[in-house]
Amino acid sequence: MLDDATTRSGGTATAPPRVAATELAVPAPVPVRVPVSVPVSAGFAARCARVLSSPWSRLSLLVALLAAGASTVLLFEPQKLLTSGWPPQVEGAAAVVLFAVAYGLVTVAFVPRPLLNLASGALFGSQWGLGAALAGTVLGAGIAFGLGRLLGQDALRPLLRGRVLKAADGQFSRHGFRSMLAVRLFPGVPFWAANYAASVSRMGCVPFLLATALGSIPNTAAYVVAGARASTPTSPAFLIALACIAVPALAGVVVAWRKRHHLRGH
Repeated sequence: MLDDATTRSGGTATAPPRVAATELAVPAPVPVRVPVSVPVSAGFAARCARVLSSPWSRLSLLVALLAAGASTVLLFEPQKLLTSGWPPQVEGAAAVVLFAVAYGLVTVAFVPRPLLNLASGALFGSQWGLGAALAGTVLGAGIAFGLGRLLGQDALRPLLRGRVLKAADGQFSRHGFRSMLAVRLFPGVPFWAANYAASVSRMGCVPFLLATALGSIPNTAAYVVAGARASTPTSPAFLIALACIAVPALAGVVVAWRKRHHLRGH
């Protein structure tokens, strides 16, 4: 219509300029990256977790647990069982089981086993006393081994640099069962020290517990019988028990004296 009107009027039709295709195209939106903010609490919790899981933090926790256990033992004084006896309201098998559990827990806190073995014999007699003492021995050794392996091994193994320490670690790592059996049969090494030394080494848990159970029988039985017959110190059973305590101790001293050159040589 416009062209016709323009022609009729004698003018020249001018077409509107065409818009470029690029001007008509709608630009695609540019994605905007929104910074993701990590919560401060999550980052702090992660740092705390890394610090707490470090070897030295776990070793510090082990030391704190042992110090708390030793303090508890000093406060409650379990050696009073030798003089005051077992609580009268706990009797029979329940008393034996409770004593075995308490035995295992206090040995982790450095209470000497000979004292507990004497108390076991005095309280329950030779047979039940031996069962309670052996069960407590294995339980306490297992707890100490687990704590040392979980909380102390990673921090303490790099510190095994001396010749004697390396030789002892090599014996426990390569010949775990027979080495621990010898330690239990020949007294001289404290119970807790042997437990934690084995946990720092590469000895397996099962050989450790088996050697502890078997090797602790003679010495434990001697102390238990001595405790059960303490009221008759001139009886043959009491004298034999004393001999069984003294002879392995003397043999342990002799073996340690002869092995000192072997350890130094390694």
